[in-house]
Amino acid sequence: MQRLARIRRSVEELFPERHLYVRTGGEMKGFVLTPRKQMAAASVVAGGALWLGVATAAMLVNVFSASAADREIARTQAKYERWIADRQARLNSAVAQLNSASGSTDELAASIEKRHAALALLLTDMNDTPGAQAALTPAISRALSAPDANPVRRVEMVRVSQEQLLDAADTFAKGRADRLRLAFRMAGLTPNAYVPKGGALGGPLIESKDPRALAAVLDVDEGFAARIQNAARDVSDARALDAAAERLPFARPTANAPQTSRFGVRFDPFTRRPALHSGLDFGGGHMAPVVAAGPGVVAFTGQRSGYGKVVEIDHGRGLKTRYAHLHAIGVQPGQRVAVGQRVGGMGSTGRSTGTHLHYEVWVNGRAQNPDRFLRAGAYVREAS
Repeated sequence: MQRLARIRRSVEELFPERHLYVRTGGEMKGFVLTPRKQMAAASVVAGGALWLGVATAAMLVNVFSASAADREIARTQAKYERWIADRQARLNSAVAQLNSASGSTDELAASIEKRHAALALLLTDMNDTPGAQAALTPAISRALSAPDANPVRRVEMVRVSQEQLLDAADTFAKGRADRLRLAFRMAGLTPNAYVPKGGALGGPLIESKDPRALAAVLDVDEGFAARIQNAARDVSDARALDAAAERLPFARPTANAPQTSRFGVRFDPFTRRPALHSGLDFGGGHMAPVVAAGPGVVAFTGQRSGYGKVVEIDHGRGLKTRYAHLHAIGVQPGQRVAVGQRVGGMGSTGRSTGTHLHYEVWVNGRAQNPDRFLRAGAYVREAS
């Protein structure tokens, strides 16, 4: 109570009762300004001042933000202007070289021929890369379908075509390598563990670590040599991954047989209790062909408890596949088999309720989901 009384006295001292007299036409009128009315007026004035301050601050923030955005736009525009100016300067330099004298024209023509030889070396390495021909045909077609009567323009267009073809080759090789790496990961495998450290390509294109040394070997300018080298590395990665994928069990173990049971926990057909099913089942007719899902060496043939007649293939690097419940076996231990080669005929031997193939994939002694390998194989074939 004392605190409230002190607050009330302080307010009365700050806003004492005031009397306002207004004289109009000989008449005198008096107004009483109570402390409450004075506090209300002061509140209105303070609120207006606060609103004015907030509005002013917001306006200043907008002004500074707009200035920062304008500066960023200006920097971006300047960067692109420099890039365009650099490209234009290169084009002007090439045209100036062509127009200067016949000697310089001959030198530029020789330079283009050397670039062409380096590019041909790269494209030769890509000949056996699946999908390369389809990917590069549009770039080659564009280069051949742009004739020009002006010899200066013709030479310059050859240079531009070389640049476009090199870009197309690099983009294709990098894209294929990335797609193959993703296929390995889909199968639960680490790509680097299945690719030789030395890569798939040899020769000066990727052995020269210094672009200047490669430029000297190919007799081209250093910038073009560096781009050739980067593209060659991407081609090398793609070819190495292609070769590794061809050694893996990415194919189906049957031609057109439907999948009838998946990998994982299911109800056992004999005990009617949940149990781990360590492979995939494919239904089919009696003696339907069962083929190797990948190249390898036959590691075992014969009877295994519960599996009946079995063929097991070792694909190297800890990878094995098992083909069970066979009626007949068509290979022998130690025999080397190719992908798609017939290894037996479908049956119902062992712990089986009907004719089918039970297919397993093992990595370092552990059963894996074979469906991951089948999906990875389909993904690789889509890129071919």
